[in-house]
Amino acid sequence: QVQLVESGGGLVQAGGSLRLSCAASGRTFSRYVMGWFRQAPGKEREFVAAIRWIGGILSYGDPVKGRFTISRDDAKDTVYLQMNTLKPEDTAVYYCAAGNTVMVPTFSRGYDYWGQGTQVTVSS
Repeated sequence: QVQLVESGGGLVQAGGSLRLSCAASGRTFSRYVMGWFRQAPGKEREFVAAIRWIGGILSYGDPVKGRFTISRDDAKDTVYLQMNTLKPEDTAVYYCAAGNTVMVPTFSRGYDYWGQGTQVTVSS
C-alpha cells in the first residue's frame, strides 16, 4: 500500500508559477512510476506528467509540454510538479498517482494509488 499526499496548490495569476509536491509513504517509493493528472469541472481526468526513476524516463501531456517539469527525490519519497507560465485553462484539481509498473502510463487506469488532490486556480 502507498499513501500519497499532495500540497502546493493555490491561486495564481496567469503567467505565474506554482510547485506541487506529493509525499509518498508505504512501500518502496523508487520502484513506482509517479504521475500527475488533473481534472477540471465537467471534464475527464487528464494526464499531465509522469516519471520513472529507472532509466530516467519522463513523459508530458501535450498541453503542458515546455511549461511543466516533473521531478522526484527518492531520498525524500517525494515527487514534484513545477508549473510555469500558468494559464487559466490549467485550472483544475491536480492528483498525484503511483503505479507499480515498469511502464510509464499516460492513462489513469495505469496507476494503482491516488492522492486526494490539490486545487490549482489560475486567474486571468
